[in-house]
Amino acid sequence: MANWADVVAFATGLPEVEESTSYGTPALKVNGKSFARLRTEAEGGLVVLCGMDEKEALLASGEQAFYTTSHYDGYGAILVDLDSVEETQLHELLEESWHRRAPERAKRRR
Repeated sequence: MANWADVVAFATGLPEVEESTSYGTPALKVNGKSFARLRTEAEGGLVVLCGMDEKEALLASGEQAFYTTSHYDGYGAILVDLDSVEETQLHELLEESWHRRAPERAKRRR
């Protein structure tokens, strides 16, 4: 079971990450671009960026840790249930999401 503090603790170990807000909710940004956001909507969850192939695979896995809403149809993002996700999977998803937004200079520091 993870929480927002766990997400922040891991992600701030990545280069140039800052804790911020996006759409009025807690978020993590790199180079001013959001790559993770804690949703407060009814469905909750942590939004992270991913490729469409990975999104489809995660949803098809049947794991309750991964879901989506119609708002994210056709968009490379997955919702993660922090109560259900395994720590290793969460870290991998956060790092991939960061990688999608990070500038090359930050990626070289990783």
